[in-house]
Amino acid sequence: MPLRGNPECLKCDCVNEAKDECKSDDENDENKDEKSRKRTRTTRSYKTRLNPFALPKVAAPKGRGRRALAKRIPIKAPSGVSTPVTSDYIFYKEKYFQIGDIVSMVDGENDVYYAQLRGFLTDQYCEKSAIITWLLPTTDSPPPNEMFDPATYIIGPDEDIPRKLECMEFVMHAPSDYYKASNTPYPNVHPAAEPGFIWSSLKPIQRLWCQTT
Repeated sequence: MPLRGNPECLKCDCVNEAKDECKSDDENDENKDEKSRKRTRTTRSYKTRLNPFALPKVAAPKGRGRRALAKRIPIKAPSGVSTPVTSDYIFYKEKYFQIGDIVSMVDGENDVYYAQLRGFLTDQYCEKSAIITWLLPTTDSPPPNEMFDPATYIIGPDEDIPRKLECMEFVMHAPSDYYKASNTPYPNVHPAAEPGFIWSSLKPIQRLWCQTT
């Protein structure tokens, strides 16, 4: 469809002519605008002659969300170290054990032996053990499988290796000042020097069960 009139340039009023000068003028204007914009951007944050105390703008840090916690580098946990805890008393199977108590142990041939507790250990797995001092019977001692008479036993060798409380059975608490330990939980009893004082021994303790072969 033909045009009714010839196209005219709005800038220079020319008709159907290509003007390189107009194009060059337009390009020069655009380059000037870009240079002026770049200059303002670069000189805005730096010190100037008129304002030497101006400081560059610091970009605001971006906020960290919850996902940043999951993206952290995992830290290896330190290896566990076995540190047993020592104590003077302990609770085991609803019973109260303390230093000086007397326990019994049974060997593979069903023979009963008695010992006195000297200390307790609890490891990192809550396994409880004790260090013992053996009690040796004498000729006046009753049969070990039947009863225990503390007046007829003497202190034997000490053990340095702890034994588990699973293999021990509680017999009695230590009589006051009877078996003298280096760390006794009972206060020392010093009876008054009175004439006519009669020494009486403790009664033997009957065992609750007896194993018969």
